[in-house]
Amino acid sequence: MSQASLFSSSFLLLLLGLDACALSLRLRQRSGLPAGHIRASDTGSWVANDELLYARDVYLVGKPDYLVETADSGLIPVEVKSRRAPKLPYESHVLQLAAYCYLVEQHYGERPFYGILQYSDRTFAIDYTDELEDELLDVIADMRADMLAGELDRDHTDWRRCTRCGFRQSCVQRRG
Repeated sequence: MSQASLFSSSFLLLLLGLDACALSLRLRQRSGLPAGHIRASDTGSWVANDELLYARDVYLVGKPDYLVETADSGLIPVEVKSRRAPKLPYESHVLQLAAYCYLVEQHYGERPFYGILQYSDRTFAIDYTDELEDELLDVIADMRADMLAGELDRDHTDWRRCTRCGFRQSCVQRRG
């Protein structure tokens, strides 16, 4: 192989490598994940996440879709939603992310500063504040009280929610 041919091949490999790095960076940015090491994933891709996180004090268990370890912010839970983003994240999604932040703190002893909600077209960074944690703990306490109360009244008037409900067949308050 001539020196010119070797140089051409090396140059081509360098260009392909740079192109692959640029593509990787674009895909990473589009994913909405922060820069850092993906410690765990529950989406079936990248790193398998078989580890459930527990918070025994409130009987909470779960695992975020991703857990990213960043150099400056520590462990960041990421919840991926397949739908398009609303103007503002739904309260239920924010509370789910708050639950993952709480679980990360209880399991790893490290409080996340924030978590990420990744919709198909937009990403929201949600600060994990003391107020959000208090709201989460209040909701968990309310849910636990409801579980112990026995039968509860339906909490909505939207017939469409009833038609999609998993408890429809056994509900005495179902509509339609």
